[in-house]
Amino acid sequence: MSLNKIIVLNFGGQYDQLIVRRIREIGVYAELHPCDVDIDTLDLDGLAGIILTGGPQSVNDEDSLRADSRIFDLGVPVLGICYGLQYINHIFGGQIETPKNGEYGKMPLLVDKNSEMFKDIPQETTIWMNHRDRVSKIADGFKKTAWTLNCPVAGMESKEKNIYAVQFHPEVVHSEYGKQMLERFVLDICQAEKTWKMEDFAEKIIAEIKENYAGEKMICALSGGVDSSVAATIVSKAIGDDLQCIFVDHGLLRKNEADEVMETYKNLGLNVKKVDASKKFLDLLKGVEDPETKRKIIGNHFVEVFEREAKEFDDAKYLAQGTIYPDVIESGKDKASVIKSHHNVGGLPEDMLFEGLVEPLRDLFKDEVRALGEAIGVPHDMVWRQPFPGPGLGIRVIGEITEERLEVVRETDAILREEVKNAGLAEDIWQYFTVWTPIKTVGVKGDMRVYENVIAIRAVESTDAMTVEASELPFELLQTLSSRMINEVAGVGRVVYDITSKPPGTIEWE
Repeated sequence: MSLNKIIVLNFGGQYDQLIVRRIREIGVYAELHPCDVDIDTLDLDGLAGIILTGGPQSVNDEDSLRADSRIFDLGVPVLGICYGLQYINHIFGGQIETPKNGEYGKMPLLVDKNSEMFKDIPQETTIWMNHRDRVSKIADGFKKTAWTLNCPVAGMESKEKNIYAVQFHPEVVHSEYGKQMLERFVLDICQAEKTWKMEDFAEKIIAEIKENYAGEKMICALSGGVDSSVAATIVSKAIGDDLQCIFVDHGLLRKNEADEVMETYKNLGLNVKKVDASKKFLDLLKGVEDPETKRKIIGNHFVEVFEREAKEFDDAKYLAQGTIYPDVIESGKDKASVIKSHHNVGGLPEDMLFEGLVEPLRDLFKDEVRALGEAIGVPHDMVWRQPFPGPGLGIRVIGEITEERLEVVRETDAILREEVKNAGLAEDIWQYFTVWTPIKTVGVKGDMRVYENVIAIRAVESTDAMTVEASELPFELLQTLSSRMINEVAGVGRVVYDITSKPPGTIEWE
């Protein structure tokens, strides 16, 4: 029997689905389950190995998360990551302590070259740490395989038990040889076969929607971005004319965006009704400054609009959305904390008209969505359209939203997109946009003192939206952007460049 599947057991960490994604990148199918899932309910055919994720708890807590103990009796290799290492050490009789200081961010790592996990890894490398607890006594039958200055057991394994564990996060791009470590576990230790590709996922999800929603009417919420567009295309391929798409112009879109996306949807063959609700959205947002309140208002009114429009389309029972996994994580999933809510996740009211949500992209990251879009024939320009949040420019205006402030963001954003394209960087930079800030600074224009607002430029590099680094935009480009924005857009007196990574920041400012 072919070994072609890795099961990932989720202990509530921020990077749980990222592990799944990394395994899929290797070419092996992976799926995520709660850590305490009853293994009798799992399809174990083709199982090559099991990975235990990180998590926010301490294994020393009485109510800490536990896994079905039988996972170690399945005869397949097991890898523990972060909390997963601590859990393995704990249940096999080792000890875990909570020192005064934790380890967070990039750290130098030393490895035992004789270990199974680090066989082809340089003896000294850089990894990503995010933990407080650590091993104080290693469990019997295990040997130490890696360490840092502040973590005496950063890796451990038992070849006899076929169990391996690391305290750091190889799934995070900041771990220098993290990909090779995961490949070593999945391909060499687990001997999994590369049978996974995005075309397989497309076929699988289309078939599932056909089976579960055949004959049902469905409304798809289109925002103009790649996520909702790919989701709509997937659903359309599954249920055809039973899908009605609704594109809401909430007045928070980029320059000329409404007309451009409607033309694209027409070319995709989607049934789309455009609804101009901009005045109502702006009225509801008048005087509102708190970002979470803005998100809730926008999300709730989205649902109200869809409920109203759904009544005109044969009693559609389901709402399809382009929710992707970073939205889910940031809005709180399982034991993960809420970072910020998303209108398509945490902002939906309990009394919504629809019987349920259909979210075909819920387990995917942005780059996976793009790959899926290419696989199912979504136009290249739409697939590579700049990521755009559901609340639109509403969260790129800090504080109260006004039409004047929105216009400043639209015009500066248009300049940014134009100049990035002129520089040949449009598909090299993962995401870029401008932010209106309430900060005013003194300047001089035409020999006169002016007191005008600061515009922030944000450009980041990422593959998954879970971690990002600021893009190193050419200084000449930054100078051009500053000059054009200050000279061409009324009310802009200064331009700054945001170089904050995620974490500790987020991609958007609100």
